[in-house]
Amino acid sequence: MTAHVYVTLKRTVLDAQGQTVQSALRGHGHASIAEVRQGKFFEIEVNGLSREAAHAEIDQIAREVLSNPVIEDYRVVISEDA
Repeated sequence: MTAHVYVTLKRTVLDAQGQTVQSALRGHGHASIAEVRQGKFFEIEVNGLSREAAHAEIDQIAREVLSNPVIEDYRVVISEDA
């Protein structure tokens, strides 16, 4: 199975890179773009665990290793491999 972890800055944290991208998009004529927030994406292959155990382990990894809980939020999505 595959775990997808999305890490983004908390809404209360200034996203300077997102603002730069938004400004560049507007400069390219995309005036309808209201906001851009950037983040990190991790794809992690998991073997030998139930879906619930995999989610618990990846959640712990995301909380303790992949994100900074002071300034970042994260979301874990587990998908079955086809």
